[in-house]
Amino acid sequence: MKQRALWSAAVVLGLALATGCGSATAPGSSGSSGDKLVVWDWKSGDANVAAYLDQAKADFAKSHPDVAVEFVAQPFDQYYTLLGAAIQAGKGPDVMLFNGGGQLRDRVDALVPLDEYVAQDKERLAGWEAFTRDGKTYASPVTLQGHPLYYNKALYEQAGLDPEAPAGKWDDFVEDCGVITGKTGAKCFGVGNKEGIGIQFFLSSIGSAVLTPQEYDDWIAGKRDWASPDVKRVFELWKQVNDNGLNNDGVNSTAMFNDAFAVFQSAKAAHIIGLMSDIGHWKDFAEFLDPGDVGVMAPPVVNPAATPGLPFDGGIGYAVAKWTKDPKTAADLVRSLTSAGALKAFYADAGAIASDTTIDVSAAGPAVTAIVAGIKTGKPALHVALSSKTIDLMGRLSQQLLSGSITVDEAVAQLADSDKAS
Repeated sequence: MKQRALWSAAVVLGLALATGCGSATAPGSSGSSGDKLVVWDWKSGDANVAAYLDQAKADFAKSHPDVAVEFVAQPFDQYYTLLGAAIQAGKGPDVMLFNGGGQLRDRVDALVPLDEYVAQDKERLAGWEAFTRDGKTYASPVTLQGHPLYYNKALYEQAGLDPEAPAGKWDDFVEDCGVITGKTGAKCFGVGNKEGIGIQFFLSSIGSAVLTPQEYDDWIAGKRDWASPDVKRVFELWKQVNDNGLNNDGVNSTAMFNDAFAVFQSAKAAHIIGLMSDIGHWKDFAEFLDPGDVGVMAPPVVNPAATPGLPFDGGIGYAVAKWTKDPKTAADLVRSLTSAGALKAFYADAGAIASDTTIDVSAAGPAVTAIVAGIKTGKPALHVALSSKTIDLMGRLSQQLLSGSITVDEAVAQLADSDKAS
C-alpha cells in the first residue's frame, strides 16, 4: 500500500480499461483474449514482489504454457474506485487483488466462488475467513494481515525500563510512556489518521484488551453491541490517548503510509500499531532500527476481563471476476499466486507473513517469532468484520473525535446505525 502519484480517477480508469483489459470491448465480456489473463493489483509495480511474481508466473506456465499473464498495477488510493467502475461496466481484469474483509465481501456478486478450484489449498493456507461470505470462498489468501503492537527496546533501555518486560496493564503502560517521553523525548505512539486508517489499527489492537472474550466473539459473529460500555471505552481511549499527548503531533494530518511508520522508525515514538504483511512491519522497521530492538508486545490490559491477543486475518488475496471467459484457468493462476514457491519468495523479499503455514520463519528474529506465536491464539481483527461503508464512516468520525467536533456517544450511535444498515 505504498503511496503513488495520483492521477484523476477518470484518466486512470480510461487508461486502465483501455490498456489493461485485453479484448474487453463490451459489458459482460472478459478482460482476457482467450490466450491472455489480465490481473489488477497495487503490488506488481513494487520491486520487492518481483521474485514472487516470477515464481507465480513460472508455476502457472507449467500447466498453461500458451496463456500469457499481464499484471496491471493500479494506484492503491484509486484502486477500489477503479475496480468498482469496472464491475459496474461488467468488464475488466480476469483476476484482481483484494484486501480481506468488507472490500471483498461488498463485491462478491462480481466474483466467482473458488471453493471447487482451491480445495487442495485449504489446509496449507491460512486466513480464508477474510475472503468468504455466506459460506463461499471468493479469494485465496496471499498474506496474513494483523496488527502487532511494536515497541522500540532501545528507547525502553534509555529510559531505564526493562526492554524485555513491557507493562502488561494499561495504567502501568501509560506511566512507562511518561517515563520514556521524559527521558528520551519520544512520544508513546506513532499514529497516522489522515486517511482515517489509524482508528482501524487502534480498534483491532487495543480492542482485544478492552472487550471480554464473549464480546469479541459476538462482534466477529455480527452480534455487535455498540452501546456496550466496553465498545465505547475503545473509542474513549482513542480520544484520550491523543488528548493526553501520547501520540505524535498532528495525527489527523499524518499519513499512515508511510509518515506514521517513519515516526517510529526514527525513534520519535516508542510504540506503533503496525502490520505483519509487507509494509509497516518488522522488516521495514529493521532497516532503520537495530533488528534486536524491534519488539512485539501484547496490548496492555484495560479491562481485567479481557484476554489480549494478536488480531489477524487473511491480508490480501486474489479473486476471479465473474466475466472471465475461463474461470478454471483464472483460478489456476490464483493457485499459482498462492503456490508454496511464490509465497516463500514473497516472505523472503518483502518480509510478509505469508498465508502458507509451511514456510519456515525461524531465522527471521524475535519479532517474527512473537508474531507467529501470537497467530496460534489470535482472533480475527475487529475492524475487518465491518462493512467497507462502516469502516469509511469510522475513519471520518475518528478524525472528528480527535478534533473535538463530535462526542464518543454521537460517534458510536452513527456507527451502530451504519452497521445495522450494512
